[in-house]
Amino acid sequence: MEQVWFSAALWLILALIATLLSIWFRISTALSEIVVGTVAQVIIGALIGTEVLGAKSAWVGFLAGTGAIVLTFLAGAELDPAIFRTKWKEAMVVGLVGFFAPFLGAAAVARFLLGWSVQSSWLAGVALSTTSVAVVYAVMLELGLNRTDFGKGILAACFVNDLGTVIALGLIFAPFTVRTLIFVVVCVVVFAALPFVTHWFFRKYGGRVSELEAKYILFLLFGMGGLSTWAGSEAVLPAYIIGMVLAGTVGKDHVLIRRLRTLTFGLLTPFYFIRAGSLVSVPALAATPLVFLTLLATKMVSKMVPLVPTVRAFNHQGHQGLYYSLMMSTGLTFGTISALFGLNHHIITDAQYSHLVATVIASAVIPTAIANAWFMPRHLLPKAEAVVRPMLVEDAGPAE
Repeated sequence: MEQVWFSAALWLILALIATLLSIWFRISTALSEIVVGTVAQVIIGALIGTEVLGAKSAWVGFLAGTGAIVLTFLAGAELDPAIFRTKWKEAMVVGLVGFFAPFLGAAAVARFLLGWSVQSSWLAGVALSTTSVAVVYAVMLELGLNRTDFGKGILAACFVNDLGTVIALGLIFAPFTVRTLIFVVVCVVVFAALPFVTHWFFRKYGGRVSELEAKYILFLLFGMGGLSTWAGSEAVLPAYIIGMVLAGTVGKDHVLIRRLRTLTFGLLTPFYFIRAGSLVSVPALAATPLVFLTLLATKMVSKMVPLVPTVRAFNHQGHQGLYYSLMMSTGLTFGTISALFGLNHHIITDAQYSHLVATVIASAVIPTAIANAWFMPRHLLPKAEAVVRPMLVEDAGPAE
């Protein structure tokens, strides 16, 4: 048991280092954690052995998975229903363009340029079509843009984009069985009842020091996540919709959101982002770097080329439009999930998995770094956030 405690201490010292780096270099903490994870697995693996970090151990996987679903839930809860209703056309158009262009582009490049099989090429298209809700939400939160119509619009478009990824992954690869049908029926019933049940339950029993609300939300996320996994899907998929469904209740409870953020950013997301970086096989990338560079260029070009004019068509001009497009070009959560799905089901090889995950992680780092360095729409930042700096959880303020 003492090994687990020492391993946990190692992960958290890496999280502290990543946080300090984010402060010194003025980058998102999520991005610094990804980079630290990649570097740490190389250095620790060379000096001591990769088993010391234990990125593939069950307890690290559970904490990382919990971080992913809670962070995704919070991103959904931040979506203002009123904003979504007013920006539904923008969210649908931008989200669908952001999905279809890289989905088709990456699949074609993987098949005809890299010579991958038909199935692995479609998997590459799915993995590289994503936009990272986790990264975008973390950046929006650190800068305070999550409280603006601009930031909420980006999150809404991210939802549509990733919904396309989820549907494509299910239609192309996941077998439709009785379990799938049961999962869909349960989701429809639960999502329809949640707003009413949650409002009544919180009003009757909430507001106590026992943190009943947090336990209730975690129960929902774990329960629906378990059902999703049982049906052959992924645990993180229902979390975003649960967040959206509860945006009118949980999303308006600023104290509860603040507490969930403390739990998520203080403990859970470091495991998720650092683990994501540590899964990249540097030797596999070094052996065939052109494959990685080709996939990364395909992801970026197929995202940015159609997205920039599409975003500008909705009156997001100049730096604002480029920032919007760059944030939509990120990838992480559903990209790594899709790649892992392909590996577990023998659709792609270990080397293809490493290239896809490396591409997905690079697409989380590079567009965000460029966006925050050169195209930040500073005029939209809340006044208190005018000087760009990574925020601690306590600095985040209420999501108004």
